[in-house]
Amino acid sequence: MNTKGSKVSLALKWLFLAVVLVAIYLPLFMIILYSFSASKTVGGDFGQFTFTLYQKLFSNTKLLEATKNTILVGLISALLSTILGTTAAVGIHYMRSKTKAAVDAASQITIVNAEIVTAMGFFLFMVFMRDVITLPVNFGLGWLIVTHTIITMPYVVLTVSPRLKQLNPNLLEASMDLGAGPMRSLLTVMLPQLAGAMVAGFALAFTLSLDDFVVTNINTLGANVTTISTYVYDGLKKKLSADIRALSTIIFVLVLGVLIVFNVIKNKKQKELLHK
Repeated sequence: MNTKGSKVSLALKWLFLAVVLVAIYLPLFMIILYSFSASKTVGGDFGQFTFTLYQKLFSNTKLLEATKNTILVGLISALLSTILGTTAAVGIHYMRSKTKAAVDAASQITIVNAEIVTAMGFFLFMVFMRDVITLPVNFGLGWLIVTHTIITMPYVVLTVSPRLKQLNPNLLEASMDLGAGPMRSLLTVMLPQLAGAMVAGFALAFTLSLDDFVVTNINTLGANVTTISTYVYDGLKKKLSADIRALSTIIFVLVLGVLIVFNVIKNKKQKELLHK
């Protein structure tokens, strides 16, 4: 009886997992499938297999400009957040316990805070600097990079911090005992051991920047800056170009390829460490 009950329970778990996976990935596979169709809608008559959408994609100047802005903002903000987030994680790691807890909690405010509140905070701060203090600043690509760096940096801190706890503190002390200064010890001893976590943090930051809409939409007010997310949102108000299906497929394949390469390299390094 118990065996029969456990089999039913296991079957229900697998069924639930299958339903969840289908709900998540079926729309994505539909977009990929219909990126090779000239059909105006996803789920309509597929028609003839064609690369027409991919040909149109590279002649759609607005979408290509949005893609360029998205990648530019994502790469620069991810790089800055990785540098600043890693530095912050190291600093927090070596703080005293009471101060460490307070600073660690403060560094995660943008994660727990509602994104719309964070976005409005950035917007009002820019208005204050521009209109009240009368600084020569305005909404644009530079401000978008700043906002994306701030909202993604805490995720780098969260990614790097667990790795810092696994490091052998004697290695850093030994390096300094042998004559290396704090900065040289950081660069030659600590950072090489944090490289994997930093790469993971960079990938996470880039993905979050790529996906962001709320902060981007509010903080490009009046600026002639379009990203993929704002392009799609604006397109929903009118007739959305079918080219976005081809672009979504390209982005998915690129991200999947990067993840596969990253995991292969990571597993290879883990195996090498185990054999040593």
